[in-house]
Amino acid sequence: MSVQIRPVREEDRHAVMELAARLCEGVAEWRDPDAVVEAARQWLAGFFAPVAPEQRGAVFVAVAGGEVVGLVSVNTHRHFTGPVEAYIGELVVAPHAVRGGVGRRLLGAAEEWARGRGVRHLTLETAAGNATARRFYAAVGYREEAVRFTRVLDQ
Repeated sequence: MSVQIRPVREEDRHAVMELAARLCEGVAEWRDPDAVVEAARQWLAGFFAPVAPEQRGAVFVAVAGGEVVGLVSVNTHRHFTGPVEAYIGELVVAPHAVRGGVGRRLLGAAEEWARGRGVRHLTLETAAGNATARRFYAAVGYREEAVRFTRVLDQ
C-alpha cells in the first residue's frame, strides 16, 4: 500500500472525526468510552480552527488510495521539571491499514515536527488496557516513564 503523510486539510475533517472513534480502545471500564471519543474529537476539531500556527501543534494524516487511513496529533507542553517537550495527543490507524507501516510513518512525522522545534523528548499516553498499542510503542523505541493509578470511589 502506497501511503502519503501530509498535514491535515479542511477536506479531511470528516475522515479525521470518524477515525477518532477508535481512540477508546483499551479505556478503563470506569471511563465512558463515548466521552473519550468526544474529547478526542473536540481536541482534533481545534486543529481546524483559524489559529496562528505558532500557537498550535500539528495534525498529520496518512493517505492511501485517496482515503485518510490514519492520523497523529502533536503539540508541545512544558514537563513539570521545566523542559519543553513534544506530546502526541492521538495516533490512530484505520482497521484495514493496521500493520502496514502507517503508524510508524505517522510517528516519524511527529518526531520530525518535534525535532524541528528543538525538543529532546516526545511523549505520549495510551490506555493501560491497550496491549496492542503498548507493544507497538515499545517496538518502535518508546519507554514507559510513569504509571497512573486510579481508584473509583464509592458514591
